[in-house]
Amino acid sequence: MALSLAIEGLDAGYGAVKALRGVTLHVEAGETVALLGTNGNGKSTLMKCIMGLVRPDSGRLALSIDGVTHDLARLSPEAIVDLGVALVPEGRRLFPKLTVTENLMLGAFRKMARSAIQQNLALVFDTFPVLKERRDQLAGTMSGGQQQMLAIARALMSSPRLLLIDEPSVGLSPLLVSQTIAKIGELKQRVGLTVLMAEQNFNQAIRIADRGYIIVHGEIAVAAQSVDELKANDIVKRLYLGGVA
Repeated sequence: MALSLAIEGLDAGYGAVKALRGVTLHVEAGETVALLGTNGNGKSTLMKCIMGLVRPDSGRLALSIDGVTHDLARLSPEAIVDLGVALVPEGRRLFPKLTVTENLMLGAFRKMARSAIQQNLALVFDTFPVLKERRDQLAGTMSGGQQQMLAIARALMSSPRLLLIDEPSVGLSPLLVSQTIAKIGELKQRVGLTVLMAEQNFNQAIRIADRGYIIVHGEIAVAAQSVDELKANDIVKRLYLGGVA
């Protein structure tokens, strides 16, 4: 499937507070692209703009699927989900008093997903065996790592073309962060997912990213075409690798 996400000159914020300033980036089919930045630099706001949860003040936000371009800035979140865009939100946002299975089913309301429930369940249970073991357990009683797996699996139940993952490492131990990132990489290999991942853990993100961007104070400070280019950048060395720019 031909797919691309193109963001050009995007400005967005909350009232008088500008969170994004002239953001330009792109994601192509089959890529895993990392959006790296420390807290408060606009990563989550960008994800919300793509999903229609925050309306940009200006700029272009376009998703092209099989030659048809959709202006995401004019669409509702429901319509964007219907195009095949799914978000794994920061903090997971599960329904704690519902079971694992019930949470998964809530991800499958998209028409295309409803016809593929059994196929998608097989995928998520194979990828995250602990969810199959705990399918009748209340989500709120699971560990943080298990809840993160469930949040990713719920998004997969929508049969996404483009998967947005916002801060998958937040609140997890280093071991669980490593396992979660590895699972995201595994999904890309198995089903050819296109992924835009917002993350502040540089060393974990570059394990699975094809390339990436660094966002600083709401602006794209680095646009690297490879992981090696990211590692060699002076801003990256200063912010993430302990080097001196």
